[in-house]
Amino acid sequence: MKYSKLKFLSAAFVCGGLLYGCGSSTETETETDSPYFTADEDQGGLALPSGFQSYVIAEDLGRARHLAVRDNGDIYVNLREANDQGGIAALRDTDGDGRADEIKYFGDFGGTGMAFYNGNLYASNDSTVFRFSFAGEDLLPDNASSPDTIVSGLPVQTSHAAKSFTFDDEGFLYVNIGAPSNACQEQDRTKGSPAMDPCPLLERHGGVWRFDAEKIGQTQMEDGHRYSTGIRNAVALEFNPFDGHVYAVQHGRDMLTGLFPDMYTTEESVELPAEEMFRLSDGANFGWPYCYYDGKQNIRLTAPEYGGDKESSERCEGTVAPVATFAAHMAPNDLLFYSGDQFPERYKGAALIAFHGSWNRAPLGQKGYKVSMLPFQNGSPSGEQRDFADGFAGIEEIEAPSDAKHRPTGLAMAPDGTVIISDSVTGKIWRVFYQENNTMAMN
Repeated sequence: MKYSKLKFLSAAFVCGGLLYGCGSSTETETETDSPYFTADEDQGGLALPSGFQSYVIAEDLGRARHLAVRDNGDIYVNLREANDQGGIAALRDTDGDGRADEIKYFGDFGGTGMAFYNGNLYASNDSTVFRFSFAGEDLLPDNASSPDTIVSGLPVQTSHAAKSFTFDDEGFLYVNIGAPSNACQEQDRTKGSPAMDPCPLLERHGGVWRFDAEKIGQTQMEDGHRYSTGIRNAVALEFNPFDGHVYAVQHGRDMLTGLFPDMYTTEESVELPAEEMFRLSDGANFGWPYCYYDGKQNIRLTAPEYGGDKESSERCEGTVAPVATFAAHMAPNDLLFYSGDQFPERYKGAALIAFHGSWNRAPLGQKGYKVSMLPFQNGSPSGEQRDFADGFAGIEEIEAPSDAKHRPTGLAMAPDGTVIISDSVTGKIWRVFYQENNTMAMN
């Protein structure tokens, strides 16, 4: 399979990588004995289902966003802002315990997107997708100071700027271009400001664009194909190898009661709209800004800016329904379809979703700040969402995002099937693995 992020390697003993250091294991050593499968006493602060354990690989890297794992186990983390050493952190385990002993930085930009494709590392800032290449086993890429520019000229914006991306198995690159708007008003987030109809932002924003995965020098307007539209912002974007589709989890709109206090109560605004998971297809329209999804009525409704009355769906006819919905304002920031063999079989094909956490659910409690698991089968959810990793915030009551000690942002699967999670507050990185225990049944 071309997509290295999803590739499972059965040969686990790789010198110099974050799988096992050379000489760290013997032919008779068991998984239980290996320092690689030894959890932190406090599980790195995480709460996990029975049988799962975790430890901290590295911390204090900077504001980490998405991350990717090379075939040899080295981990690469895109930072929101570059520090004086660089905008991408490269991590390597040299002694076989799974923790990073060697940390280097490269790249003069920060951003969000990060993934391996055909052995090359792709990374994005808010306007460009770059490609780094490796000729040998060095931790840093050969062209660390002069990466290839795959796509440039993507719109720079003050909100929803992250250009997350993914690859399919047919040679295409898919890039999220979020809308720099809440609901396409003439004056954004301003009570009484009329909506623009039709919304001109949809010409270059509010959807996912498709490009050639390996062609250098592309631009959105000349080479990009608007693959799916009506998506306000989809930082969580991932190819599902089990059904061959790209999926996205949207950040839903805000401020229903702030903009329309006579129509929506504070409680309704807190719980609306649902965050939606989409199965993308060529030409699909998912409704933004004309519509939002009411999770209690399980229906997509016309937005109040476009004449909606909390019951009408007139402007939503022809839009594609979500495959799953989640509580409002939890900010889904990454998506991973688990394809490894290290977790129990029931996790095969499941969607793991990193919810960065809400900021606008007051006076009710904030939500998110966790990784959830949604069972999948034959391209559709096959069970109820459940918590997979929690405890990132480090406190019970979260009144504002600044209260959270950590916020999960990126997900990646290592070649051995363990899952790596990044944090956007301080740059803490965890590894989660499964290890049989006989103390209680698996959740």
